[in-house]
Amino acid sequence: MPIPKLTDAERDKALAVLPGWSLRDDGLAITRRFTFADFSEAFAFMTRVALLAEKADHHPEWANVWNRVDVTLTTHDAKGLSKRDVDLAQAIGEMA
Repeated sequence: MPIPKLTDAERDKALAVLPGWSLRDDGLAITRRFTFADFSEAFAFMTRVALLAEKADHHPEWANVWNRVDVTLTTHDAKGLSKRDVDLAQAIGEMA
């Protein structure tokens, strides 16, 4: 069964309850920057998120530079945002 893409209204409603997350310019993904005290804290965060993402079978696009982790969530099968992105964003936000 294909994963449905969120409608614009569903996307806007989700963003309203996802503090710190913003819509990427093309409207197909959400992004958030997390900043930590140092590299070790950033890497520990990434490790926790990796375990969560693996369990959810939904993996972020991300980049790490020293104390910063930039996370992008999108669902390629849906060709944009899906409920899977919203759920993972909420879980990541609670973990941060």
